[in-house]
Amino acid sequence: MLVIYTRENCQYCIKLKMILDSFDVKYTVYKLDENFTREEFYTEFGQGATFPQVTLDGMIMGGCNDTIEYLSSIGCLQEEKDMECMV
Repeated sequence: MLVIYTRENCQYCIKLKMILDSFDVKYTVYKLDENFTREEFYTEFGQGATFPQVTLDGMIMGGCNDTIEYLSSIGCLQEEKDMECMV
């Protein structure tokens, strides 16, 4: 399961969600101050972490660019996919 940890007014969060939506990649969104605190965020991802942060089946993927790069490398972000993206 792909999980995106976001906060309000985060341009990279918006960008990532738009890209994932355009390729029908399923994900769950957790929002700062609704689903977790800033302290919990830094405990999970480290003091220097920025938004968004993404996990895939519990493994930390990183931020927006890291996630896009990874999903592209496994074929999830292609116009014509040979099979359904299983993230």
